Amino acid sequence: MDIIGAYPTFYVPYIGSAWVMGIIGVIHVLASHTSVGAAFLFAILETKAYRDAQPQLLDFIRRFGVFLLVFSYVIGSITGPGIWYAITVASPRGVSGLIHNFVWVWATEWIYFTVEVIGVYALVYLIGKIDPLTHLKLTWSFALASWATMLLIVGILSFMMWPGNAAWYETGSTNDAFYNLNFFAHLGIRTGSMLVMAVVVGFIVASGMKDVDLKVSVMRLLAPIGVVGGFFAVMMFLYYLQTLPGNALIMLRSHLLPRYADGMIAVFVVTTLYLLIGWARPQLVKPPLAIALFLLLATIGVWPEERMRESMRKPYVVGQYIYGNQVISRDAPGKGVVGEVDAIAEKGLLALHPFIPDRLRSVTADNRLEVGELLTKIACSNCHSLEPGAPLRSLPDKFHGSGDKDLIAAFLNGPLKHGAIPYMPRIDLPPDEADAIAAYLADVGGPTRAEPTIAATPSDSKEN
Repeated sequence: MDIIGAYPTFYVPYIGSAWVMGIIGVIHVLASHTSVGAAFLFAILETKAYRDAQPQLLDFIRRFGVFLLVFSYVIGSITGPGIWYAITVASPRGVSGLIHNFVWVWATEWIYFTVEVIGVYALVYLIGKIDPLTHLKLTWSFALASWATMLLIVGILSFMMWPGNAAWYETGSTNDAFYNLNFFAHLGIRTGSMLVMAVVVGFIVASGMKDVDLKVSVMRLLAPIGVVGGFFAVMMFLYYLQTLPGNALIMLRSHLLPRYADGMIAVFVVTTLYLLIGWARPQLVKPPLAIALFLLLATIGVWPEERMRESMRKPYVVGQYIYGNQVISRDAPGKGVVGEVDAIAEKGLLALHPFIPDRLRSVTADNRLEVGELLTKIACSNCHSLEPGAPLRSLPDKFHGSGDKDLIAAFLNGPLKHGAIPYMPRIDLPPDEADAIAAYLADVGGPTRAEPTIAATPSDSKEN
């Protein structure tokens, strides 16, 4: 192996590239899940309106549909390509691996998405303009197309965690990749969550309605759907935990649950109480309260959930064969993929990586810190930020601001070299490259960089 199929490294200072993807992704999840959940709420409400002769429910559907066009289909349509751009520059080999596995699944999802986009416009603008039964069929078609987009994407996202068995590595089959071990549990979580999000957003729309009777009837119809959806999501989450690989469980128990569990439980309890209040006393739900509960769900519910899902995959980004730093960790004969860790250990990243400037191909006393910075960005920056105090797992902070190069080198040449930490990639580098990384991290995080010292002057000495 003379060169590895790597791409240029994309690094956002301080917040890190992963937070860029995360921020865009959370906004997109809020928009897309609300859309899918609302599609089913529309279908349920319109079915009731048709069977029980309650045409006033169509007014709420129209109002919610217009809100959805702006919130989900404008914001969602902007953040969707934003996610593609962010993940392509930050994790290009991960995206390549997914495309090579799921190109036809994605093509199918785009067809359903086209039906979904056309459907929501037709649903909103044809209310009262075509016969009720035809419109009801249109609404159910919209709901099923929306859920189909979620189902197809969940199969891809679940494979990113792991295939769940060894079959895919040998066959490379799309079916073995798509119907992975945690597919159904993951789909259940998102199906329940989409109903909760849609009901919470529906409360925002309903709370501003002037027709009090319609507001009360709508909220009492929506609240039980949200409560059932929330409990279903929790039950499927408990099932989901049984489908995770060992590295994910270690990350979950040691790092994620201690940080996020209390907040997520609080969100579940508060949201459930809010929905029950909306059912029992709808008149108490005013726009400020409805908006506040939505923001609570977004910031303390969706953000931690999405961050946990992303973090649990570590050290992998796709299928437990591509590391977060874009290095291929193992062979996947079914796709003609060959592992690169041993080749990097033998020849080094400086020799094998295609985007190393020629002047940095060899480590010298003059360029050691510059080479160390470059190698650290290539090997570590997809999961870590490089600045002290940065929010994304700051590497200097992980070493407690140590300026001890030998201590850092011992970690690089010990646990990291031998893959002894389940949620960290095995990074086995030649001695000179490991030494350059250690020197750079010691320089960045050490006391001379973090807290500059001032040399004493003669007058200082006399005063002391």
